Amino acid sequence: MAINYQKAQFIASYGTVDQLPKPNAPEIALAGRSNVGKSSLLNGLVGRKALAKVSSQPGKTANINFFQVDRIHLVDLPGYGFARVNQTERQRWADLISGYFESERPLKLVCVLVDIRHEAQKLDIQMLSYIAELQLPHVIVLTKADKLTRSKQQRQASVLARSFGLEPEDMVITSSATHQGIDELKQRIELACL
Repeated sequence: MAINYQKAQFIASYGTVDQLPKPNAPEIALAGRSNVGKSSLLNGLVGRKALAKVSSQPGKTANINFFQVDRIHLVDLPGYGFARVNQTERQRWADLISGYFESERPLKLVCVLVDIRHEAQKLDIQMLSYIAELQLPHVIVLTKADKLTRSKQQRQASVLARSFGLEPEDMVITSSATHQGIDELKQRIELACL
C-alpha cells in the first residue's frame, strides 16, 4: 500500500477515550516518553515542519491527536513519564493510552519511540511488555540519532536491543533533523498496512 505522505492534515485532538472517532482507516500509533520527539518524527514522516506542534518543553502532547495521512491515520499519543505534571493529569494520560490500546481500533502498528542517546528506561520496558501482552504489532523507533556518530548509533542500538530482548533489526534508527531512517520507517508502516 503506497502512502502519499504529502497528503497530510490534522484531524482533531481528543482528551478522553469516549471522544475518539469511529475507526474508518488503518491506524499507526506513535508512543513514547515525553520529549522523545514524537511530534518531530511525525513532521519528518510527512515532510512538514509544523503539522504536529513541536515544543522544547516535555509533556506538551496531553491528548490523543489524530492526523489523516492519505488513507491512514497517524495517532500521536500523550508522552509518558513526565514528572512535572500532577498525579491526576499523569493518570489521565495513562488512562488515555491504555484506553486507546485496549479499544477496538484498526491498529496496524505501534511505533514505540526511544531516545537512542539513553539507556533503556523502565517506562519504555514496561510499555513494550504491555504492547507485547496485548499482542499489538510494533516497531521500536530510535530517535535523535543525529546527536551521535554512526558507530556510536550502532553500539547504542545493540545495547538497547539487548535491554529490550530484541535484535537490532527489530529497531529503526531515525533522525528528524537529517531524515535518517525515515524512508525505512515509511516502508515498515506501509508493510503493516497491507
